[in-house]
Amino acid sequence: MKVSLNWVKKYVDLKEDLTPKQIAYDLTLRTVEVESVENTKDKFHDIVVGKILEVKEHPNADSLRICITDIGEEEPVQIVCGGSNLYSGEYVVVSKPGSEVYWHGQPDLVKIKRTNMRGVSSYGMICGAEEVYLENIFPPKSEDEIVDLKGIECRVGQNIADLICMDDVVLEIDNKSLTNRPDLWGHYGIARELSAIYDAPLKELPSVKLDENLPKYDVEIKDESKCYRYAAIEIENVYDKQSPMWMQASLINAGMRPINAIVDITNYVMLATGQPLHAFDRTHVDGNKIIVRNAKKDEELLLLDNNTIKLTEDDLVISDVNNAIALAGIRGGKKDSILKETTGIVLEVANFTAKTIRKTGKRFDEKTDASIRYEKNIDTERVEQGISLALELFKELFPESKIVSYNDVNPVKTQREVIDVPEEFLNVRLGKILPKDTILKVLTKLGYDVEYKNKIYHVIVPVYRSTGDVYLKDDVMGDIARLLSFESFEPKPLTIKFEHAVLQNKVLLEQRLKQYLAYRCGFNEIFTYPWIDEKYINAASIDKDNSVKLATPPSPSEAYLRSSLVPGMLEAISKNLRYYNDFRLFEMAQVFEKGEYHESCEEETLPIHKKLLTATIVGRDASKVFYELKGVLESMSSYCHMESITFEKGEKPSYGDVNVHLNIMLNGKIIGNLCLLSIKTMSLSKIKRANVALFELNVDELIPLSSRENKFEHIPLLPLVEKDLSIIVSDDITWEEISNSIKGRVKEVKFIEEYRGEQISKGMKSIMLRVIIDNVDTTMTSEEINSKLESILKTLNKKCGATLREE
Repeated sequence: MKVSLNWVKKYVDLKEDLTPKQIAYDLTLRTVEVESVENTKDKFHDIVVGKILEVKEHPNADSLRICITDIGEEEPVQIVCGGSNLYSGEYVVVSKPGSEVYWHGQPDLVKIKRTNMRGVSSYGMICGAEEVYLENIFPPKSEDEIVDLKGIECRVGQNIADLICMDDVVLEIDNKSLTNRPDLWGHYGIARELSAIYDAPLKELPSVKLDENLPKYDVEIKDESKCYRYAAIEIENVYDKQSPMWMQASLINAGMRPINAIVDITNYVMLATGQPLHAFDRTHVDGNKIIVRNAKKDEELLLLDNNTIKLTEDDLVISDVNNAIALAGIRGGKKDSILKETTGIVLEVANFTAKTIRKTGKRFDEKTDASIRYEKNIDTERVEQGISLALELFKELFPESKIVSYNDVNPVKTQREVIDVPEEFLNVRLGKILPKDTILKVLTKLGYDVEYKNKIYHVIVPVYRSTGDVYLKDDVMGDIARLLSFESFEPKPLTIKFEHAVLQNKVLLEQRLKQYLAYRCGFNEIFTYPWIDEKYINAASIDKDNSVKLATPPSPSEAYLRSSLVPGMLEAISKNLRYYNDFRLFEMAQVFEKGEYHESCEEETLPIHKKLLTATIVGRDASKVFYELKGVLESMSSYCHMESITFEKGEKPSYGDVNVHLNIMLNGKIIGNLCLLSIKTMSLSKIKRANVALFELNVDELIPLSSRENKFEHIPLLPLVEKDLSIIVSDDITWEEISNSIKGRVKEVKFIEEYRGEQISKGMKSIMLRVIIDNVDTTMTSEEINSKLESILKTLNKKCGATLREE
């Protein structure tokens, strides 16, 4: 979520010496995680208002013009421009030398310099909207149109950020840290937190009282378990026009696109209070009645995004007397949308239950700014905040607007939680005794009503925290600790009685495997969700019939639990290739298959699950990544105290290359597979310009074979001899055959690289290998080394038909 500090400061008086970085730090320490701090004015450095004084033809290019432009400097400057709407007296956006723009739709920023364009010198650039972040405020009608500031009060030389109210600081907050804080999904909620943190005065939101004599707009809630409150306000004399610059800038800085004044007000109120709103064109609400009801079976609804959905009886809709007009709390319908002809609206300010919105949103894979907030479970009293602020803004932007009718149906009200917190509980849990006055002050600043009696704090939780956020004494304790800052509490070690240690081979093996891959082999560990995108299941050609299907998936495309780690790895490879050409990844996690696992309660059964390990090396050279990964597996067995891993030809995995795949063997048993990814799998996964080697093995199969003790050898007293050999062998000879043929004659043999090319005969390949020779008795002479190498080559020739490659 993006938070505008200018917007927050409308509600809370912060000290002037508080820097954005300090605010971000304090919020992170006490409330939510701030991921980044951006000064929005920085991107408009040296981008100013200019006035074209004269437009002349370019002597060498029909599509270009020479513009003599006043940009507030001592003399007008000459700028060559290809804009289609240039005229004398026009106020334009000028990027001066040193500024950065998106040049003609290019993806990266380009620094503007003085230049020569077709023989004519040019100072800077007259800009189109998309080149300088202004496409949301000045949507271009054509590709070569420049921004025309006609009708906007501006002065020559004025920085564009000041003109469009973009002198702001935006905090990017991690949404996951907001999940259980529905009160923080609006700027006023953040302001309320900062007020508590800095003990700063908090301003009240506007409160508008409606005339009780207004006619009642007809509202009916059919299912009160799905809609706790629904307010409808009918307003006339509102129409399609642009919202003021300050409002557009506020929306943009908060991550939303301005549309028109009516829609912008609804979005502004949502971003301010956290209460979603929606506006219907009142002339299209048949029967002048709003009905909140369950959809009819197979009822269809055309949404604002032109997507027609087929509804079920579990879906909640907003309906007039004839048809559904909106998917409740998620997205409006096309029929009643705001158009250029709109002259009046019915404003919806409602409270829908989190479960209802989440369930329907998942079914249709719809997630909107409104639905995200409803899913957090907001309180019913926030409807009043939304109504008041919206009506104040409508009066400001449309002075001639008038409320025609109104109704507020509120069958279920959010009740404030009441919690008793013993003083002793706080002392023990916090690890220190806090003065009573300190606790009372902290809780009061956070909006609690609190009374201390008989060593118990009787706490009434604020309504905006009473929807599942705070309901335990532990929650109250947590609020006290975070506001005082966790850093103010000294850590105290726990006193634990140690029992006899239990050797857990499974845990030790998993640790060794991860340490080996990460520390010894340079792999990065990844963590993926157990539910996977169906397109990656299809890319890996994995049979979904054996996969466990979720009853309530996170989204329609993620309906299956993984039966393999490969699909998740494909997604990770695809994403990382955007930034890196070669890398190493691994994941160790549970996978699930159909069937019943009986180590749970007798009444319950779980799917069959097992732990797998998948690792990949990504690079340009196919043979190199394959043999490097194979070498990783070969060395892994000794590091992890297992029997030696071997390889055999076997059945191709569904995602593997038809020619390059091996079974991974341990103690005569298949425990996994090693392969290059097939062209089909890489294509469906959008893996381009790379080759991928990948293995997947069953960690559970390793456990019985991984418990042997360490074996230590004396440090060699004499130097080891390492020699590289390049041999030529037939294409059908495997590295396994080569290494096995000489293993008993050398201390170690390592694969270096494989080569096929013009210098090598057809049907043959060149293998470079490294042999390590030791001698326990004496240091080997050159003659002894050469004799040993000749013996090795003879063995390779006899068993594999290998010959030494001539340079």
